[in-house]
Amino acid sequence: MSRRQARERALQVLFQVDLGSADPDEAFVKMDESFGALNKNEDFARMLVEGTLVHLETIDRIIGAISRDWNIDRMANVDRNIMRLALYEIYYCPDIPNSVSVNEAVDLGKSFGGEESGKFINGILGRVVENPAEYFC
Repeated sequence: MSRRQARERALQVLFQVDLGSADPDEAFVKMDESFGALNKNEDFARMLVEGTLVHLETIDRIIGAISRDWNIDRMANVDRNIMRLALYEIYYCPDIPNSVSVNEAVDLGKSFGGEESGKFINGILGRVVENPAEYFC
């Protein structure tokens, strides 16, 4: 399974945790039962979920600082979780180029979000990538 598929799985788990207060491990089990187990990049998907959840408060502050006109709780749930995932990569995964994190997030937005999700996600993440230190809380 590719890293893109691992990101999709991580997004699906984060979505379940965010909306249904699911336990991440249980969400992974449910996803494996429904869609098959991740073989090659399961560790990567789990690292993304665990890291995002550990740093969730900081990540949400960053999103809130950039999206002044949009309260984070009023954002589309999918968009919010895609940005959380990407911001975790940008700030805490130095081995992943920022451009890869942004491109993957935009593609996830186009696949799983609404009509304007890709543009919205690109706008938020683009501002972070221009000056990451400005927004890091």
